[in-house]
Amino acid sequence: MDPKTLTQLVTMEMPFGKYKGTKICNLPENYLLWFKQQGFPKGTLGVLLETMLEIRINGLQYLLEPLK
Repeated sequence: MDPKTLTQLVTMEMPFGKYKGTKICNLPENYLLWFKQQGFPKGTLGVLLETMLEIRINGLQYLLEPLK
């Protein structure tokens, strides 16, 4: 996993929607699953949302703790 991506997960905030202003790493899993069903946004945001979902599904949240 790319260290830059992990850093972005704990620093970048959701730019729109119900969770606007929430760090990507703190988004609820059901919100991430909703994006998976609807289709992730294009670009960096979509990659980050998809990555965060994979981290949650696979129980890898501990990877983000040292970066917070």
